[in-house]
Amino acid sequence: MRKLILFAVMALFTISCTRKKVNQVSDKPAFIKQKDGHFVIGDKPYYFIGTNYWYGAILGSTGEGGNRDRLLKELDFMKENGVTNLRVLVGADGVSGQEVKIRPTLQTAPGVYNDTLFDGLDFFMAELGKRDMHAVLYINNSWEWSGGYGQYLEWAGKGNVPEKGVHDWPVFVKHVAQYAECDSCHAMFSKHVEHVITRTNKYTGKKYIDDTAIMSWQIGNEPRVFSDEGKPAFVKWMKEVTALIRSLDPNHLISTGNEGLMGSEGDMKLFEDIHADPNVDYLTIHIWPKNWRWIDITKIEESVDTAIVKTNQYITDHLAIAKKLNKPITIEEFGFPRDNHKYTLDDPVTARDKYYTNIFTQVVASAKEKGNLAGCNFWAWGGFGRPVHEFWKPWDDYVGDPSQEEQGLNSVFDTDSTIKVISTYADQLK
Repeated sequence: MRKLILFAVMALFTISCTRKKVNQVSDKPAFIKQKDGHFVIGDKPYYFIGTNYWYGAILGSTGEGGNRDRLLKELDFMKENGVTNLRVLVGADGVSGQEVKIRPTLQTAPGVYNDTLFDGLDFFMAELGKRDMHAVLYINNSWEWSGGYGQYLEWAGKGNVPEKGVHDWPVFVKHVAQYAECDSCHAMFSKHVEHVITRTNKYTGKKYIDDTAIMSWQIGNEPRVFSDEGKPAFVKWMKEVTALIRSLDPNHLISTGNEGLMGSEGDMKLFEDIHADPNVDYLTIHIWPKNWRWIDITKIEESVDTAIVKTNQYITDHLAIAKKLNKPITIEEFGFPRDNHKYTLDDPVTARDKYYTNIFTQVVASAKEKGNLAGCNFWAWGGFGRPVHEFWKPWDDYVGDPSQEEQGLNSVFDTDSTIKVISTYADQLK
């Protein structure tokens, strides 16, 4: 009898342990994957409303610009309101100080790094993981505000962008168009990519390639070719970078950061070509009604409907390519100014709320229909920061608008009515 009882106890213990192991496996965080034109986490579909938070690693640092108290408070606030996908700059390039460039920078010279900022990125990613949030990490930039193309060209001996950056547009475009065929620039960037992706997080002890809080590695912010002549070299470079990333990290998604037609020299075939790459897991588009003159900034509330019509057509045109390629697509940047085009929080955001509602509605509808439109990241998170000067000066709060733009232009602050709009639609994705 004692033997039977002992056997029964041992059997129950074995079953209990087996259940615990099963539960431990099922509770383990999973990587976001692309499956048949959709994002999934495990066996569950993944659709999201997120934001652009390019300065996350800076806030996470203990150096200049760092503010961990604000970072933790904001991550909790975002999570509470359903903003769980953050598009973040790995770090800026070059020596700090150019008026149109954010500071501090991560890669101060080719292969030379500001370890304080890398520590900030580690801290940021560790905190994301604790909250079951995800990041799209972009590594390069077409624009001068984080170094990017212009900085690599300077390191290659081809000079720097004009001091006024994009505000000297013809000179800027002519200069950065050289990047597409700059082999030495590409070689330096490839070494940077390898250095970033093979990093181990100091706070978690986990390799970045094993971190499920990362949704995607992204080549850059709005990578453009800037000329018709450079298109073949541009496509070749993009494919080389995605192949490199895939060889270093088989676990994570890969994306381009492209804007769509407006960032592809008006060439939809170019847009399709770079996203047809088998190493590219999903398509991206950006939408900028003000920059593209879809609104009258003297009559923003009156012209928001026109912007919505043009926006919907832009989404439809690119969604068709996503369906053709059988891949998801995300609207990873879209911004809209305040009603009276002011940069202060006393200016209402009635038109912005209407514009955001239109995009959020389409993401929610796509989730219900299991469609290819998988998510969106509005530009940009201002949160608990506050504009101090019209253009950023050290060490004003970071509010989402880069240093070459008016501070508060497209920022969404914690007190804006937009937060309620975001929360309402994010709830529908749960």
